[in-house]
Amino acid sequence: MSKRILMVTMGLDIGGAETHIVELAKQLKVMGHDVAVVSNGGVYVDEITAAGIRHHSAPLNRRSIPCMLRSLVALRRVIRQEKPDVVHAHARIPGFLCGLLQPLMKFPFVTTAHWVFETGGGLRWLTNWGQRTIAVSDDIKTYLMREYGVAQEHIRITINGIDTDKFSPEVSGADVQAEFGLDPARPIVSYVSRMDADRALVARQLIEIAPRLDKQVPGVQLLIAGGGNVFDELDAMAQKVNTDLGRKMVTMTGPRTDINRIVAAGHIFIGVSRAALEAMAAGKPVIVAGNEGYHGLFGPEKLEQARLGNFCCRGLPLSEPQTLLDDVVQALSLSEDRRQGLGQYGRQVIFDYYSVRRMAQDCLDMYLQVIPPRRVLMSGYYGFSNAGDDAILQSIRDSLQSSDENVDISVLSNDPAQTGGRYGLKAIPRFNLPAVWRAVGRCDVLLSGGGSLLQDHTSTRSLLYYLSVMSLARLRGKKVVLYANGIGPVNRPANRRRVRRAVEKADLVTLRDHNSRQELESMGVTRSDLHVTADPVFSMSWASDDRVNEILQQAGMSADQPFAVISVRSWSGMADFPDRLAEVCDHLYTAHGLTCLFVLMQPHLDRDISRQVISQMTSPALLLEQPLTPAEIMGVIARSRLCLAMRLHTLIFAARAGVPLAGLVYDPKVSSYLSELDMPCAGDVANFDVRTAIGQLDILMADYDTRKADLTRRSEQLTRAAEQNRQLLLELLNEMH
Repeated sequence: MSKRILMVTMGLDIGGAETHIVELAKQLKVMGHDVAVVSNGGVYVDEITAAGIRHHSAPLNRRSIPCMLRSLVALRRVIRQEKPDVVHAHARIPGFLCGLLQPLMKFPFVTTAHWVFETGGGLRWLTNWGQRTIAVSDDIKTYLMREYGVAQEHIRITINGIDTDKFSPEVSGADVQAEFGLDPARPIVSYVSRMDADRALVARQLIEIAPRLDKQVPGVQLLIAGGGNVFDELDAMAQKVNTDLGRKMVTMTGPRTDINRIVAAGHIFIGVSRAALEAMAAGKPVIVAGNEGYHGLFGPEKLEQARLGNFCCRGLPLSEPQTLLDDVVQALSLSEDRRQGLGQYGRQVIFDYYSVRRMAQDCLDMYLQVIPPRRVLMSGYYGFSNAGDDAILQSIRDSLQSSDENVDISVLSNDPAQTGGRYGLKAIPRFNLPAVWRAVGRCDVLLSGGGSLLQDHTSTRSLLYYLSVMSLARLRGKKVVLYANGIGPVNRPANRRRVRRAVEKADLVTLRDHNSRQELESMGVTRSDLHVTADPVFSMSWASDDRVNEILQQAGMSADQPFAVISVRSWSGMADFPDRLAEVCDHLYTAHGLTCLFVLMQPHLDRDISRQVISQMTSPALLLEQPLTPAEIMGVIARSRLCLAMRLHTLIFAARAGVPLAGLVYDPKVSSYLSELDMPCAGDVANFDVRTAIGQLDILMADYDTRKADLTRRSEQLTRAAEQNRQLLLELLNEMH
């Protein structure tokens, strides 16, 4: 499920943390999430807005009290406007201000630690690490635990994810070379960093060693990108070097957003942290060096130590001009094969360890730890060992959980132990009023369905139960959803009024067939948003071929034996129906060579009637008595040639698998869905005519391939329609948070 994510950071100018945030926001957007950013602005604002990410301005880059107060007001306004599922703060000031608002506004709150901060002079109290913290390296995780007491289980280590398309050997630096008058035939050394006093040590050293480097590597060129509070000083140093040498050896570009082309313009790269990783992705040999320490020319022997510190060099000896000079000379003197080998190795390291998608997924996993789950309580005919309703339960569960890991599903069940054990859901006894009261109180949405719950054909008592659960949910201020319901028949006038009122008050109504909509409209339901979708089971998959082979073998069916699936149930008024159906089954064997395989959708209601039919048959028949899951029953049906069934969901299983079918009508819902599928009715069980049934089946078999193709197309349409149930529910859940 798409999340609304608000990133809060100081600014979006050149820098490793800033680039991290930009790439993270863009990747989350690519993955389907709604992302907005609050910052003081900067050169990357155009890039994120071009990617469809909203930007809000606030002076988050300054520690002065007036600026922080203005930022606090701006943040409060933006959070109210954006209504984020999670707020993700980067850096000290954003984290502190979001921490002030979080207890009042109750938003889920995550931070990322990109660096280590000073903690003296009260600065510790200007730091808030949120409900969960993402650290970009192991040593930062240790720092968070040591200096701030952040619990180890509340910290997740992520990576500086790199866009390997943006930073690639395929990217050309020719435009940059032309822009600054660089000679591509002579060595070019690229360097990228913020030109701030606490970040520009290596840039300063590069300019200092430039005259000596020129003597050892004649014609070498330095391309130094970045802006900051010491840029003017360093630019003056560079101009003096160029004047003394009588040529432009050092180019100071100032702040740039086309870092990938700056990297591409050089033959080797010098930098630290994210900049180093980006150059590796571009296939450049990299000297890893920064203000925190010096690692030198990167190769396989340095991988483990570099990864532990996120290529930041913390804890290593500081950069020295002579060491830097020696390594630059060495890197520039490498053979072309050796240089390409180091570049290819560095790029492979990025693929193996620094995928931008992995970085985004790390953050999403952390968001799920703080975003309250969306709680759905299912009410239906569950826990009665009915394969059709169990299939509905499984389909809804699978559909919702595959869409959003943060959906928490519980279910009212007649047999909580069986339902909970089989489907891994919290199951509540459906007739335990205190337990039902508590379960409704915990949920966000009551999902009533699927199935034919709102009908009085079986009993008014059943109808009143489901309506009462819906009323209880409304009483407790919960959303009520009728999910893929089959409506009716509702015969008693008082019951029709009750159903009409319940449907009018529901927050969302989806119906599994058009007849259900017509039934509601005949009751006087006037709402225009009755969504006709399809039964949830059209989204269910069936068991594997190996499992189906095993089931059929155990039933006594040979591998190549053609068969028809028969599904019947006990029902009042059937009289001599078993005897007559036996004649039809014998005809399937003698006329079409189909052995009849009886399946039990609800064993205690289906077993005896199935045995009665088999006992009256003269042809061989089999009864599949072993307990099967809905997916296994569907798998068996998918292997069959024909399905003849009273049970609605046996017919739906067949339609889902594209197996031609005919219905035996005992309830209007069966004839309704046969009409929806455009498949034949073999007769009404209360007035069953053998010749009519045989005639319908013979017509179906005579035009078998065409009917199968038509059913397959219709099944595909209903599968897409069933997806709308999930989409509409998720839209409702999104609106609630």
